[in-house]
Amino acid sequence: MPRTALPPELAQAKADGLHNIGEAATLSGVSAKMIRHYESIDLIPPAGRSIAGYRLYSDNDVHRLRFIKRSRSLGFAIKQIETLLGLWDNRSRESVEVKRLALAHAEELAGKIREMQTMQRTLEELAHRCHGDHRPDCPILEDLAAPKT
Repeated sequence: MPRTALPPELAQAKADGLHNIGEAATLSGVSAKMIRHYESIDLIPPAGRSIAGYRLYSDNDVHRLRFIKRSRSLGFAIKQIETLLGLWDNRSRESVEVKRLALAHAEELAGKIREMQTMQRTLEELAHRCHGDHRPDCPILEDLAAPKT
């Protein structure tokens, strides 16, 4: 079966440098589902639409999606990313605010790391005390069942 040409409106959009959602997903590394989600929570502006209803994204939109993806990979929450995007969009911003946000987030991560290291040590100690044999005695289960204050 011969391949049909793209609808003229989509073909023109592509000629103008716009991308459909699949292309935007590929170029940004963000899934189409997440792109739609980010649009629904106003993290990215509403996509333009072709006459046929296809979402259309500019190179700037793709760049914004990459910014969001990188921010998420560093563990920033959506609200923090909203703030970072606002600062990124504001060309008269002061970098001191960006630095403050980054350092505050780094401190949050350090706290979470300490908590996880404590959990790891506790589990390792409990596992060390467990015989791990045919006996029913298990310090791990005893600890999990013990009332904590």
